[in-house]
Amino acid sequence: MRDEKEQIAALPLRWKKDAVEVLMITSRDSGRWVVPKGWTMKGVKPWAAAAIEAMEEAGAKGYIAREVFGTFRYDKIMDNGEVQPCRVRVYPMVVERLKSDWKERDERTRKWFALETAADLVDEPELAEMLRRLTVKPKKAPVAGPLLRRAAS
Repeated sequence: MRDEKEQIAALPLRWKKDAVEVLMITSRDSGRWVVPKGWTMKGVKPWAAAAIEAMEEAGAKGYIAREVFGTFRYDKIMDNGEVQPCRVRVYPMVVERLKSDWKERDERTRKWFALETAADLVDEPELAEMLRRLTVKPKKAPVAGPLLRRAAS
């Protein structure tokens, strides 16, 4: 088995009426619903790298937390067909705007989902659990809560 590699992800969030929604994107290979994620970047803080991934993969701009909200694991299928186990650190982000033109626009679909719906759509149990944690008292959630409180005011 190959060593686990580190990745980073943004968890793009917004308020819709009294509920929090998450912006999901389709993966390029399988078309399943995922959050914007990628490899860490040399010389770039991990939360800043997560914000770059959100922009490149989903066209999302906003405020990103500097602390990890949670982690999940998955197996990435590499271009050569090998399976690479990955551990992903997730940084919550409040989306301020969505660009109509972004780098991977022609390769992915993006869509806002209710947290519970998104949790049912993702393949990774730890990511689903992270999304479900936000459904109950999102303003009190560790790391994500302060961002969501600020966005709600």
